Amino acid sequence: MIDLYYWTTPNGHKITMFLEEVELPYRVIPINIGSGDQFKPEFLKIAPNNRIPAIVDHQPVDDSEPIAVFESGAILLYLAEKTGKLLSDDLRTRVDVLQWLFWQMAGLGPMAGQNHHFSQYAPEKISYAIDRYVNETGRLYAVLNKRLSDRPYVAGEDYSIADIAIYPWIVPYERQGQKLENFPHLKQWFEAIQTRPATVRAYQQAEQFKNQAVDMEKSRSLLFNQSANTIQP
Repeated sequence: MIDLYYWTTPNGHKITMFLEEVELPYRVIPINIGSGDQFKPEFLKIAPNNRIPAIVDHQPVDDSEPIAVFESGAILLYLAEKTGKLLSDDLRTRVDVLQWLFWQMAGLGPMAGQNHHFSQYAPEKISYAIDRYVNETGRLYAVLNKRLSDRPYVAGEDYSIADIAIYPWIVPYERQGQKLENFPHLKQWFEAIQTRPATVRAYQQAEQFKNQAVDMEKSRSLLFNQSANTIQP
């Protein structure tokens, strides 16, 4: 059994997508990041960076003590290796999967995240920052579109953890100032993943938390005003 510490963010969706795809039993433990659940001591023992998602695997392959894993890319890699699914044993294919996984973690995720922040949440609309991150998001979409011009998935013929990592960061494309019609290969890939039964089930998980009441001022302060002082010794 996997305990999944989860909230309804792109990084959270990655893990439900994987778990549903491979039909691995799991239990969702909601961490409402707008209410400050990510700072609770019991969660910080599992995820010291006070970010979701995180997991605890109660049945690791070495039959030892439960293993806690934080960071969505690390979780996907851990689960792929645990199950032997969605990560090829072929050297070149595996390298392709991993480099596109890290492309999302180091590029698309952070750039789209800053795009969201400056265009949607920042109290002051800074044109330079908005243009910077909307344009960079568009550049990354174009990179992905080009990659998908001659293959159905980012690492070739087979669906992998790289596709799972990338897809949730494309879902809010309108908020990112992008039009999928400008990226036809990406659009075809996106629509194929969107209709996968596991993807549908994963996003249905989010519905139960959709309408939880949050104090928006408190939420803004919790999410965007963290500093070194946030981390307690």
